Amino acid sequence: MPLLTEPALPPGSMAALPQPRIRADGLLLRPWQPTDRPVVVAAYADPAIQRWHCRSMSDGEAADWIAAWAGRWRGETGAGWAVLDAEQVVGQISLRRVVLSEGEAEVSYWVLPEARGRRVAPRALSALGGWCFATLGLHRVELSHSAANPASCRVARHAGFPAEGTRRGAARHADGWHDMHVHARLDTDP
Repeated sequence: MPLLTEPALPPGSMAALPQPRIRADGLLLRPWQPTDRPVVVAAYADPAIQRWHCRSMSDGEAADWIAAWAGRWRGETGAGWAVLDAEQVVGQISLRRVVLSEGEAEVSYWVLPEARGRRVAPRALSALGGWCFATLGLHRVELSHSAANPASCRVARHAGFPAEGTRRGAARHADGWHDMHVHARLDTDP
């Protein structure tokens, strides 16, 4: 069935670009490297990251996770960056559920325990959002987080992602179903 609108972005819009390194107010977002594997394993052993991301990772799984990002970029389905502060990985931020034809993507992030409280996530989110609009040409970038996670709500607000609503019982965590808050920015937002 033919569409009555043109795609917001044509296929190939993302894959035609090299995955960038993005400066983020004292931080650097760079593509994941195989040498980051121990940090990924340690991150997914952290109880808070496990709670909100609902997973752990072995060394082999971390290697596969890192290696998969290049294919997701080429396939225009996602992109992952290590977040560095003073040349040390302190977190991650990624685009998930990229839909170029609709001009949208979803963001996820985590920060290692030793870097929490330093506004790492809002700085990274603000910079990635800016790149998504200015360079990639997306129209909408959204994120969702458990309603029981007020820290993620603060991250979204500080990065200019206003709350849009709540998706009831939308994600299953180890302790059961969670309502999910939805936040988003549009390319037309200030």
